[in-house]
Amino acid sequence: MKKVDHIGIAVRSIEKTLPFYTRILGFTCLGIEEVESEQVRVAFIAVNNVKIELLEPIHETSAIAAFIAKCGEGVHHIAFGVTAIEERVADLKEYGIQMIQEKPKQGARGSQVVFLHPKSTYGVLYELCEKQALEETISGRYV
Repeated sequence: MKKVDHIGIAVRSIEKTLPFYTRILGFTCLGIEEVESEQVRVAFIAVNNVKIELLEPIHETSAIAAFIAKCGEGVHHIAFGVTAIEERVADLKEYGIQMIQEKPKQGARGSQVVFLHPKSTYGVLYELCEKQALEETISGRYV
């Protein structure tokens, strides 16, 4: 694990939520995109050495829609930046950590992601996130 890459926060509406982070708290929105594989729209917000990822469901069957229906808006997951994601998954499985999906899949900004099941991580949903080398600038922000 290299670092905490981002904290995912489930929201009903990025449009309504984003001004809190940008206007009131003064953080910078790095961009908004849809991630079809997760059925979400995401906004990345720069907060010094970590990012906040706002997650808005774009379909009622998405995991984020189910999370909001059950728990309301709020912290959804913590993502760790990793290299060699498939090796990290294999290492974790050796320790008996259960994964939500067996292989990494396409995430936001061209990353590869995989989620650890909260049953194996004391109730916390963790994501492993491997970025493509060309995605980050010197300052650590996405291009």
